[in-house]
Amino acid sequence: MAARLNWRPLCSLPLSHFTHQNLRKLNPNLRFHTSQLFCSASLQTSPSPSLNAELDPYLHCSMQQQKPLRVAVLISGGVDSSVALRLLHAAGHSCTAFYLKIWFQDDFENFWTECPWEDDLKYAKDVCNQVEVPLEVVHLTDEYWKNVVSYIIEEYRCGRTPNPDVLCNTRIKFGAFLDAIGGMGFDYVASGHYAKVIHPFADEMDGSSALELSEDTVKDQTYFLSHLSQSQLKRLLFPLGSIPKDEVRRLAAKFDLPNKDRKDSQGICFLGKIKFSEFVARHIGEKEGIILEAETGDFLGKHRGFWFYTIGQRQGLKLSGGPWYVVEKDVKNNVVFVSRNYFSFDKKRRVFRVGSFKWLSGMPPSQTSQLRCKVRHGPGFYDCSLQMELREDNSIDSAVVCISEDDQGLAAGQFTAFYEGRICIGSGVILESGDDQSFPVCAKALEIARMEDKSKIGKPVKIKFKPDNLPEVCDSVELASKAS
Repeated sequence: MAARLNWRPLCSLPLSHFTHQNLRKLNPNLRFHTSQLFCSASLQTSPSPSLNAELDPYLHCSMQQQKPLRVAVLISGGVDSSVALRLLHAAGHSCTAFYLKIWFQDDFENFWTECPWEDDLKYAKDVCNQVEVPLEVVHLTDEYWKNVVSYIIEEYRCGRTPNPDVLCNTRIKFGAFLDAIGGMGFDYVASGHYAKVIHPFADEMDGSSALELSEDTVKDQTYFLSHLSQSQLKRLLFPLGSIPKDEVRRLAAKFDLPNKDRKDSQGICFLGKIKFSEFVARHIGEKEGIILEAETGDFLGKHRGFWFYTIGQRQGLKLSGGPWYVVEKDVKNNVVFVSRNYFSFDKKRRVFRVGSFKWLSGMPPSQTSQLRCKVRHGPGFYDCSLQMELREDNSIDSAVVCISEDDQGLAAGQFTAFYEGRICIGSGVILESGDDQSFPVCAKALEIARMEDKSKIGKPVKIKFKPDNLPEVCDSVELASKAS
């Protein structure tokens, strides 16, 4: 059943008769004045013949050889989604653009001086106006907070580091939204993601769609799409899958898009102009704790709460004599352990556990010894193998992942995406490092962390320089994770 949503069409843009009638079926209470259904401006509805000829090499992922499709295009106001829309339009498809408003709840409206989505929506409107594509605004704030933000907050409270962009794609853009338009007759949903979807031929009724790496390995976003289901993937189009980013910029200039020179957005999908630390402080609060050196137990300073820090973090510690890195967290006692020896040869990080698997084909891989994986967004891969861990009913509960090189930034709560060649086959959530792989924290540091009255520790140690010979790890070593 489609989610109950609050749809708000932009009055300056046209609504097709089809879309208008289906929106009314979805929400009978919606009312539109006649003036809202037509665009008064005289707009160009298709590119010139010469431009169409230039675009042919770029239409590979827009299914231009198929019959015209009805495509719902997610548009953000950025260059990528705008070019994706124009390519689909040039390929002859009937497009309706949708802007998803997934911003903060009402009590956040006075939390900043600038509206975080006004500019995005203005650009989206201007892009659609160029080719008379209808644009509709969909409010998914409640769904976003229930399915993404609440989860993120809880994960940080537990000391884990979630990935909101993966969850946003899975649960909102291609989740709640996909469900909401399920009865409106759209053949596909498209976006400006850098990835390819390979669909089976029409006569292959039981064929699976596959998610393939983008031609642009730096911009590739299959990592963020790796937790989708097969039913979601079957309904998606990514027109930019075969186009490098620099070519997308050139296409934006050819189309003379109003946002052709706009910078790419950065950071977490829902934060926009607000700082991450401000978001965490607003929703989880602050609780003063101590920072200890992992190898010696030296008291180095205080922090605002362990949830502000993630494993491998260097910035924001405000400690002298660095660089310092977060190496472990004691969640129970609100203690952060740091080290200047984070990248030493003896700190192996090649084994970790992954759970909550989602396989894009619906089934786990038949072979698990010759895979590749990404542990974060970016062009880098590791060769890897999986050792599956089964439940009593022989279903897969989790797996031990062994990667080919050391990685210093493995953090519980992050996703690991798995690949067979260029095909992304699915992903899972990092649970923890292997017991022999975590950063060793000495017994003295763990003992201090467990002290109830930490005022007895005294004043922080001031370290003014990084010595040539860093302190050896204590003979009696435990893992900080066991202290919690």
